[in-house]
Amino acid sequence: MKVSGKAVVFGDNVNTDVIIPSKYLTLLDPVQIAQHAMEGLDPSFPEKAKNGVIIVAGRNFGCGSSREQAPIALKYAGVRCVLAESFARIFYRNAINIGLPVLESPHIRSEVDEGDVLTVTLEEGKVENETKGCVIAALKLPRFILEILEDGGLIEHLKKKGVKAP
Repeated sequence: MKVSGKAVVFGDNVNTDVIIPSKYLTLLDPVQIAQHAMEGLDPSFPEKAKNGVIIVAGRNFGCGSSREQAPIALKYAGVRCVLAESFARIFYRNAINIGLPVLESPHIRSEVDEGDVLTVTLEEGKVENETKGCVIAALKLPRFILEILEDGGLIEHLKKKGVKAP
């Protein structure tokens, strides 16, 4: 599974309150939620993301409150993948559960600039920076997580496996 897009770069400790401010948590439509993605850091982000981007961030991306709306906002805004030096575990899991690829790469921020064109091969944990002509290693995802992502998220994955709701 490959994803490509231009890099949008953020720093360390991007928290869920910035990814989607709490005043929008009452919205139910993912498309409406996406219109406010990253509003606290970059109000133009939804416009940048609409044609598909890859977020590149530093340490502890997705820290703060546990809210599933954070990865939903990013996915529906047009984020194809999030690459970070590290993730808050609850954000990481929520992203996988809704089918948003997330990969850790310890030195990603030093290898990617805003606007660089990236291609990510999820199975290999490989990030190609086409703008700079270099390859950056990311931690490989376990097969079961790749399957969840390939199926579009945890609910679709469970349906495919024949698991029925109680």
